Amino acid sequence: MEYKDTLLMPKTDFPMRGNLPNREPDIQAKWEEIDIYKLVQERTKNRPKFVLHDGPPYANGDIHMGHALNKVLKDFIVRYKSMSGFNAPYVPGWDTHGLPIEQKLTNEGVNRKEMTVAEFRRLCEKYAKEQMDIQRKGFKRIGVRGDWENPYLTLDSEYEAQQIRVFGEMAKKGYIYKGLKPVFWSPSSESALAEAEIEYQDKRSPSIYVGFKVKDGKDVLEEGTEIVIWTTTPWTIPSNLAIAVHPELSYVVVEESGKQYVVAKDLLENVTQAVEWEAPKVVKEVTGSDLEHILCRHPFYDRDSLVVLGDHVTTESGTGCVHTAPGHGEDDFYVGQKYGLDVLCPVDEKGYFTSEAPGFEGLFYDEANKQITEKLQEVGALLKLTFITHSYPHDWRTKKPTIFRATAQWFASIEPLRETLLDEIRNVKWATQWGETRLYNMIRDRGDWCISRQRVWGVPIPVFYAENGDPIITDETIEHVAILFREHGSNIWFEKEAKELLPEGFTHPSSPNGKFTKEQDIMDVWFDSGSSHYAVLKTREDLQHPADIYLEGSDQYRGWFNSSLITSVAVTGHAPYKSVLSNGFTVDEKGRKMSKSIGNVIVPEQVNKQYGADILRLWVSSVDYRSDVKVFMENFKQVSEVYRKIRNTYRFMLGNLADFDPTKDRVAVEDMSEVDQYMLVKLNKLIHSVRDAYENYEYATIYHAVNNYCTLDLSAFYLDYGKDILYVEGPTTQARRAMQTVIYDNLLALTKLMAPVLVHTTDEVWAFVPGVEEASVQLTDMPEAVTVPNQDQLEKKWNAFLDLRDDVLKALEEARNAKVIGKSLAASVTLFVTNETKDLLASLNEDLKQLFIVSEVVVKDASEAPAEALKLDVATVLVEKAEGDTCERCWNVTKDVGTDQEHPSLCARCATVIKEHY
Repeated sequence: MEYKDTLLMPKTDFPMRGNLPNREPDIQAKWEEIDIYKLVQERTKNRPKFVLHDGPPYANGDIHMGHALNKVLKDFIVRYKSMSGFNAPYVPGWDTHGLPIEQKLTNEGVNRKEMTVAEFRRLCEKYAKEQMDIQRKGFKRIGVRGDWENPYLTLDSEYEAQQIRVFGEMAKKGYIYKGLKPVFWSPSSESALAEAEIEYQDKRSPSIYVGFKVKDGKDVLEEGTEIVIWTTTPWTIPSNLAIAVHPELSYVVVEESGKQYVVAKDLLENVTQAVEWEAPKVVKEVTGSDLEHILCRHPFYDRDSLVVLGDHVTTESGTGCVHTAPGHGEDDFYVGQKYGLDVLCPVDEKGYFTSEAPGFEGLFYDEANKQITEKLQEVGALLKLTFITHSYPHDWRTKKPTIFRATAQWFASIEPLRETLLDEIRNVKWATQWGETRLYNMIRDRGDWCISRQRVWGVPIPVFYAENGDPIITDETIEHVAILFREHGSNIWFEKEAKELLPEGFTHPSSPNGKFTKEQDIMDVWFDSGSSHYAVLKTREDLQHPADIYLEGSDQYRGWFNSSLITSVAVTGHAPYKSVLSNGFTVDEKGRKMSKSIGNVIVPEQVNKQYGADILRLWVSSVDYRSDVKVFMENFKQVSEVYRKIRNTYRFMLGNLADFDPTKDRVAVEDMSEVDQYMLVKLNKLIHSVRDAYENYEYATIYHAVNNYCTLDLSAFYLDYGKDILYVEGPTTQARRAMQTVIYDNLLALTKLMAPVLVHTTDEVWAFVPGVEEASVQLTDMPEAVTVPNQDQLEKKWNAFLDLRDDVLKALEEARNAKVIGKSLAASVTLFVTNETKDLLASLNEDLKQLFIVSEVVVKDASEAPAEALKLDVATVLVEKAEGDTCERCWNVTKDVGTDQEHPSLCARCATVIKEHY
């Protein structure tokens, strides 16, 4: 007989190597075949809903690491919720309108001038859908589960129809108006921009101090006194109509080199240094309110500049006297309205001066800075010119500077909604306090929302104009346009005349001749995506409003979180989300933004091909995703080592269950040994810890908990200790079946606990688990804790034993290094311990040599410890070479080898096992 053939070594077809890049597509093909999303939804259909509403990524380009981070985090949530008592649908969406798609087609050679608007828009739609499909494949490849065949797109006709209704409802409530106001304007895009479309970059600008001479001092200032302003935008000087001062600040008149100047008292020292005055003498002090209505002369135009009062004036920088151009600044505009000033804006949509700026007509605004500064120098108004580098708003698409420019735009009014918006923010559950504070402050401080854009690829603003120019927005027109868009798509707006778009027989008192025109602007894309709560959550039967959670990048506090909140509160009175979670950006190992020009870009496809999507997903679970996340390939190499440990643990457990039938072979908990029960206690703690982490979106806790459990509790302790029982004992002995029961419970629990993260691997494992009926682990629920008698006392006792075991392992390692022993089974260990530890060992009721994986354990009193023994934390340990012979079958060194004449090379235990079972 070959004794090695009687050892019950692990047997499984579960592969040791993951080979994920090749194996994952096959697993995904199986999901497609069985329609796993549908099966999950059917299984959970009668459960309460949990809805994560997908913020739509922009349909342009392959998915990047930021996409992957966000989508995988969402997938963790949805998968966990569907396994923990909820029906958790996931409807992915895409933002499909906007300037980048227009630019992309233009860059690819599409000549817009050779086609109609409708024809160009059809090309935009085709391109957007192609991009959406590319991204959809990318998201599916990283294992994100969702209703991929029925996503929502902001270009869908049904979506556009609902967006029109959102606009109409807001207009009905008085929140929509058209007005001439300064807005962020991008000369490079020739369009207004929303705040969410602005990014700040450093820009070098001229810094000038200019004196405005008093024409009428109203008996407060002498004629010729110069009020000093400071600006970094000399190009706005032609638009100056006023100078703003704060009513409560103190201002001083100072004399320097025979001239008198006015600046804020608190800024006199700064101004003196900046303009290089030698010794300005204060000759008079007044308050800002004393200066109201004083008239100054414009430095080079024959017009007045009125001194006005404004609370926006501060002493943080400048002179305390603020150059005011109502056509080029928000504060300037509002203070100008108060004083009845014109809204002068002599800059066209491309950023060039018009005839309203004599002397500078045809100049690009930024290039005019030099000529305007030279003009100020020529007329003696320029006190100082320097240059500064400062943070300046740029168009986030073209990366070029923006300006404030007064244009006729459509706005959503914020002021009537502000308090309700702030109340709703307080009612939302925020994953981070700073997230709540950030959005609260944004809403508290923001002005009205400019929702119109001077582009063509988007949802038209559904406004008609009467013959006298009055805008027409009625319930009838809104609903009619919504129906037209639902049936034909919004392209019909550009294919038909206004009369054809109005309800049949429509009349209006301001159009006695029955003539109408239509608005040519489209809506801001943030209004598109911000309407998704209405267009998606309220219209799809599988979803609900409000959503349970929104999860997007931290930039969306000024984007989607913001716009969605405004439209939802405006239309429904409530926030569209119950809770909000955000993730940081993905950056390189130096913290830099990923850029092709730098060459530091890592894309999901690269990780998929080298390591596999499960490694990418495991990496997502390992990082502090709420902050910016550094991405470099070494990350994935490190995570792949953790994956290998988890996979090997799965494989070892599967291998030791080859002959285990859970319906017949399970051992009841109360019939198990204490060490088996203790491992169930440890498993219970892991289940509680991991489930609690899922509930709180703390995925790094899961990553570390599972890794530590597999490495320390299972591999380094229980499974290592168990080999002697699993391999050597008879196949049906209670000790072996009890261990198999514990291993089986661990295998099931670990597979389910990691199912939201390692989606491919856990499904692969599931196919090898004995006794399961479900086609996929995705069709199961999270594990529940097992009841273990006297759990607390058991844990305390065995934790104390493990402290002792650590001492023994250290002593064995030293003995191995000293060549006293080779493998631990060659060792005889003598423990010199206290009475308390003696009692602990006696109470274990276990074979100590099996627990320590040695051939002999002797326990003695601590006072008997010889000098050569190693004194450690719990015990003093002496390791010697075990006496006896090595059993051919179990490799234990024992004196009873050969006592059975029939099996002379075996120990007594192995001889008995052979006789009874073979």
